[in-house]
Amino acid sequence: MITLTMITARRSQGSAPDVQSRHPEISAPLRITAIVLRSLAIAVLLVLTWRVSSPQSETIWTAYETPGDLVRLLLGAGVCLWLLVHLFMLPKDAAAYRTWLYLGVIVVPLGLILTIAIW
Repeated sequence: MITLTMITARRSQGSAPDVQSRHPEISAPLRITAIVLRSLAIAVLLVLTWRVSSPQSETIWTAYETPGDLVRLLLGAGVCLWLLVHLFMLPKDAAAYRTWLYLGVIVVPLGLILTIAIW
């Protein structure tokens, strides 16, 4: 009689090698550059979002006077909180680091230009 443990043992004997061992490791300079560019891109988006979502009135305490300002402030605070959380979450694989390297080269200067223009 064949039991479930025998079937599981047979499958584990012929299992494939670890999938992650086939992926090439990312070099330290590439990783550091990608992390810096990613952090700068998220920080620029955070500043840009905060500036755009700030109330049109003079102070933050008068935002409740206009419903549009209050909604904009609450949505902006939510997006800023989401960006802040993701600022401290690092990518998980080498492809994500490469993506942030390529994306960061474009997003950081564009974000800085937009932030300066809006300010």
